[in-house]
Amino acid sequence: MSIDHAPSTTQTRDGFHLVTERLDTDSFGLFEAHARNGGSVLLVPQPGDEFAEALAGAHITAPLPNTEWFVTLAARPEAVRLDGEVPISTPLLTFAPFDPDVEVAATTSVRFEHRPTMLVRRVGAGRIITIGMTVVEAVDAHETLGPFLRRLLRTDFPTTSVSDLGVAVVGYGPFGGMGYLHGLAASETDGLALVAAADSSADRLNAARLDFPGLTAHDSGTSLASDDNVDIAIIATPPVHHAELALELLRAGKHVVVEKPMCLTTADADALIETANDLGRTISVHQSRRWDTDWLAIRRLIDRGDLGGVFNIETFVGGFEHPCRAWHSEDSISGGAVYDWGSHHIDWIIQHYGTAPKKVLCSAHTQVWHDTTNVDQLSVWMQWADGREATFRQSDVCAIRRPKFHIEGTLGTLEGHYEPVRQDSVVAGRGFQAHVSHHAERPVDLVLARYDGTHGLIKSHITPAPHPGWGFHRNLANHLLLGEPLAVRPEQSRDVVSVLEAAHHSGANGGELIELP
Repeated sequence: MSIDHAPSTTQTRDGFHLVTERLDTDSFGLFEAHARNGGSVLLVPQPGDEFAEALAGAHITAPLPNTEWFVTLAARPEAVRLDGEVPISTPLLTFAPFDPDVEVAATTSVRFEHRPTMLVRRVGAGRIITIGMTVVEAVDAHETLGPFLRRLLRTDFPTTSVSDLGVAVVGYGPFGGMGYLHGLAASETDGLALVAAADSSADRLNAARLDFPGLTAHDSGTSLASDDNVDIAIIATPPVHHAELALELLRAGKHVVVEKPMCLTTADADALIETANDLGRTISVHQSRRWDTDWLAIRRLIDRGDLGGVFNIETFVGGFEHPCRAWHSEDSISGGAVYDWGSHHIDWIIQHYGTAPKKVLCSAHTQVWHDTTNVDQLSVWMQWADGREATFRQSDVCAIRRPKFHIEGTLGTLEGHYEPVRQDSVVAGRGFQAHVSHHAERPVDLVLARYDGTHGLIKSHITPAPHPGWGFHRNLANHLLLGEPLAVRPEQSRDVVSVLEAAHHSGANGGELIELP
């Protein structure tokens, strides 16, 4: 539910009125009756408007200037899985409630005094929400205050606590792998709890029990499917098994999360989505890198228009080193090289452009490493119907890395370069030790160059965004427990699979140009 900035006398499609103008006797009666009949009203009062104060059940105590204010959410059900205190830049109103039915939903620190700035007044079966942050668009777009406000406006918002959803990982994997990651996320996300794991390796199941005492171990996905304590099954096996396992677990009544890629073919993706819909289950894909802090910074710059209209996106991952000697290098298990990092990078690209491209072409090479079935290097070119384009490159034979991001818009260009993390130490008895982490794990700093007719190019340095925590898992809990939209919709992941499948086919056939339906 997004805030519809319609005139104050127009009801939105979500059943609430937005009131930003001064009221009179008639409009006051209209909004009061709307709430009494079970609707919601979002009120941004005008100073000196006695009708608005009566509707809010509170006096305006101070109009304050536009600056950065820190808003503290009250301890109420709508604040679940949201940050407790957040900044926002807006002019501000503070309130003094006089109606006993008014609840303070949030306060703002003003000279070390917490003053009410978000109110809930219950009227009959409905509610009137009054906010003192007067730029409604800024509140709606805010990553914490926006969801909080939309929850306050819901008259059907669940106010009773529910049991944690039981999470299981299918394919727990080695220590520090995806099983451990999902276990940490479930343990640290309100509303989720890791209850089970499945793996064909007894050693890995023993490791899972040590990592998370009390966990139930299963030696197969079929065994786990019959575990009634499991509400959500997260599939972290090699990609060739994703579709079969996901279908089995959906049919067993589980909600399913699949590690990237969703599967290897568009037909399988369609079958998974159809099965989930038919059974009333949720299916999503752990596109974890949507929450990478450099990508979050890029999205913020693009969304606020700093680049203008983006028409070209280029991304890269790789270097010059021997490919890993695991299933990632075997295309009969992984699906092919493009299904690995391409699952993340092409998801980034489609996430921005909004749809799958119309044309896909992949150039692939095997020049150096002949002991693996994955290609050494690939380049996926995509074009949209309006001419926008994108390129994803992955290489194990590129000794000087290309930029991780190169994004061109009508107002400027954005670029970010890899900086591998190296940790040096001197260990007693062992001497000098050096550990180099994978180059793609560190978020990159960004440079934005914008054209100015007088000065030429003006460059800005942008650091990554603050870390969002367990963004995917928090959203999953909000979706299943509160009915909020999925961040990673299965249709989006289906589009990614359609591009990966086309790119793999194109690369295997000498760079054939493929047009997607």
